[in-house]
Amino acid sequence: MTSSRRSNGIFFGVDLGAVLLYVLIVLAGCLSITAASFDDASTAPFAFSHFYMKQVVWVGIAWCVALVVLLLDERFYHMFAYPAYLLGVAMLVAALLFGREVNGAKAWFEFGSFRMQPVEFAKIATALALARVMSAYSFSIDRVGDLLKVGAVICLPLGIIVLQNDTGSGIVLGSFLFVLYREGLNKWLCIPVLVIAALFIVSFLLSPLTLLVLSILVCTLSEAMMNRAWRSRIVYLASLALASMALHIAAGLLAPGRFDYYHSLLVVTLLSLVAVAVYAYRAQLNNVFITVGLFLGMMVFLPTTDYIFNSILKPHQRDRILSFLGIISDPLGTDYNVNQSKIAIGSGGWFGKGFLEGTQIKYGFVPERHTDFIFCTVGEEWGFLGTLTVLTLLCLLILRLMRMGERQQEPFGRIYCYCVAAILLFHVLVNVGMTIGLMPVMGIPLPFMSYGGSSLIAFTILLFIAVRLDASTRQFSPDKF
Repeated sequence: MTSSRRSNGIFFGVDLGAVLLYVLIVLAGCLSITAASFDDASTAPFAFSHFYMKQVVWVGIAWCVALVVLLLDERFYHMFAYPAYLLGVAMLVAALLFGREVNGAKAWFEFGSFRMQPVEFAKIATALALARVMSAYSFSIDRVGDLLKVGAVICLPLGIIVLQNDTGSGIVLGSFLFVLYREGLNKWLCIPVLVIAALFIVSFLLSPLTLLVLSILVCTLSEAMMNRAWRSRIVYLASLALASMALHIAAGLLAPGRFDYYHSLLVVTLLSLVAVAVYAYRAQLNNVFITVGLFLGMMVFLPTTDYIFNSILKPHQRDRILSFLGIISDPLGTDYNVNQSKIAIGSGGWFGKGFLEGTQIKYGFVPERHTDFIFCTVGEEWGFLGTLTVLTLLCLLILRLMRMGERQQEPFGRIYCYCVAAILLFHVLVNVGMTIGLMPVMGIPLPFMSYGGSSLIAFTILLFIAVRLDASTRQFSPDKF
């Protein structure tokens, strides 16, 4: 049966709509890279030294890789998930120890004139490993132990990437929270996770007491939403407030000035968690255990944010965060890239200035215009309609991946397709957001469009594994076409 199906050709069962969207986006990227790097004064416009000619070569290699991915049996990806994950982690460690530092991130391998960023391929390996773990027969999204396995799979490469000082790429792995939600994770549990990420950004602006109060409120109210038990949780919050005030007054009488309200509230809260854990065990409320774990994680993590911000993050990364929050303004320094990008996009108007006619791009006012800021090239030369077209193609591809996931008969394929959709969505939101000033600047490329061989090939592999898994479903399900 299998051989008869395969005899129909390599593209039998392949979602041609997804492939067409991919080709159109890649071609749009080639045109944008050409516009961003074309030199009118060059006497050899087709020389390999030009970025657009290099990208054409990378496109050809990527398409060959896509064919190889389609030729492999779909079972290969299931069996190879864990070895690929271990290989990806090993490559990240090797890059951390022996890699080349580029733009402050020690995350590259360099072989002559060729550079490779292992993190791009680590995303593929992590998506495969996550799909393998969550597709196990005994896996349950509501079981704390299984959630810890998922957290370990995500956090191990994330931690190494952060040590490489490539925080932007590491944050991409946080997009897998969307996959967990699709697989049944309680939607209210997402709130404290997102708040932890938000508190990291603003923690150095808030007092320890404010952070503690916000953490207690977020975790308690989120748990109340999960279990629909508001009255007892409000009583709990009131009890914490009264007990901490009583402890503060008592400590003030016994040892004036040595025990402030922050420490009183912290002690009372930590002691109360014992009673909370006993209650959760008797009532069999796993959500309470998860929320308690998140709170304890916040208590361990938040005190380190000041150290991370001042000692680990590079000066330019700190300036980007402060600039995004509006604390500092440096039009000729930190804000220069974003300001020039917004000027370029705004000057394009409705229909753009035309191919190779963008002045902001042509005269080099926008740095990194062929890589991270490729979207401003689209905005200036193709205008609003051009940017709308590109965003529409990207959104259609993401929606297509989600549709692939929904028609999978096995959880492995469904989870992997949603992982790919989440990664692409995060890249698009952050990249476009930073070019128009709505997100802090991070070194995150626009999928299939930004210049770079390793990112293009990695995104191609990421996408076409999903296409191959989907094709195996469609081959034996005629009604799925």
